[in-house]
Amino acid sequence: MTQVEHLTVDDARWDTLFERTRGAVALCYQCGVCTALCPWGQVREGKPLSVRSLLRRAQLGVPDDHEDIWLCTACAQCESLCPRGVPVAEVFQSLRGMAWEERRVPKGLPSVLWSIYWNNNPWSQPPSHRSRWAKGLEVPRFDPSEHEVLYYVGCTAAYDRRAQKVARALVKLFQAAGVRFGTLGDEEPCCGDAAKSLGYTPYFEEIVQNAAQVFAQNGVRRLVATSPHCFDTFRNYAPRYQADFEAEHYTQFLDRCLSEGRLRFSREVPLRVTFHDPCFLGRRNDEYEAPRRILDAIPGLERVEMARSRQDALCCGGGGGRMWMETSAGERFANLRVQDALATGVQVLVTACPFCIACFEESVKAVGAPNLRVMDVAELAAMAIE
Repeated sequence: MTQVEHLTVDDARWDTLFERTRGAVALCYQCGVCTALCPWGQVREGKPLSVRSLLRRAQLGVPDDHEDIWLCTACAQCESLCPRGVPVAEVFQSLRGMAWEERRVPKGLPSVLWSIYWNNNPWSQPPSHRSRWAKGLEVPRFDPSEHEVLYYVGCTAAYDRRAQKVARALVKLFQAAGVRFGTLGDEEPCCGDAAKSLGYTPYFEEIVQNAAQVFAQNGVRRLVATSPHCFDTFRNYAPRYQADFEAEHYTQFLDRCLSEGRLRFSREVPLRVTFHDPCFLGRRNDEYEAPRRILDAIPGLERVEMARSRQDALCCGGGGGRMWMETSAGERFANLRVQDALATGVQVLVTACPFCIACFEESVKAVGAPNLRVMDVAELAAMAIE
């Protein structure tokens, strides 16, 4: 006899979710486009992430014990073609928030938030080491009377050794362009992306408000961020808390330096490359051209497109808090993305996000492609200046 699943509808739960998503969850009319587009369907044979089903259960107020709410990478692939404009990632974050309140979260995630609380970063690293990435470089403390921009390094570029190379390349580029910049050193605040992605909204709001206050106290009116995740937070969420500053991703800033003649590339970089669009730079903030214009300005560099690019680019798998959760080796989006790059015959897979770099370098090893290098736009650009 076929077993029938019995569902208990909880109207109070639905009311809470409706309020937290400002009614957006009610827009879904179950067309299924989200499930069809979700990248998990490409790596989980026979068991894709049924986004449609999760949204329907949410609309019914059915308590959700599924681990699937922790799979979303917030890549916005489903949102890009949703006919109703449902902010799916936001709904998932709200569901995660309710799971926190009910103490139903994957093991290890509380330590990420505790690290932000105690260390001002999710990497469990000492706050006093935040500026060690700049050892040996001339990186001044931000002074609003002298500097045009604050360089916001971010937690990942400050503590992750691979991402530190990107931060150092950016310093070289800023100096070559004559940019008057400074950092906040060890006093730089966390942006809170990890807390937002994991669904702990109240703490995220506290972190963002604190960052806005730190920037205001230091006279920051304009900042340039290494990571698209930090950029997204400061561009799209900080203004909700009366933050009075402008945020740019570094590719946007360098692109403008090139157009204004402040930055020039004089050395040839004879490489064949392809660019991967980070989800939080592309689909989430509609910036596809700035990184490509920078690459195209480098002498000797040949850029080719992958079959899936711009709005259709496949997620690396590191967003939506997935950087802090384990993903089975056979279910990593980045493996497929590396194969996309290999199909173009390039030497370098280029991106502009520290999370993407981390995911791709792991997948290059997993796929067995030792001749494919993973680099950041900033690293290639730094190779092209004297």
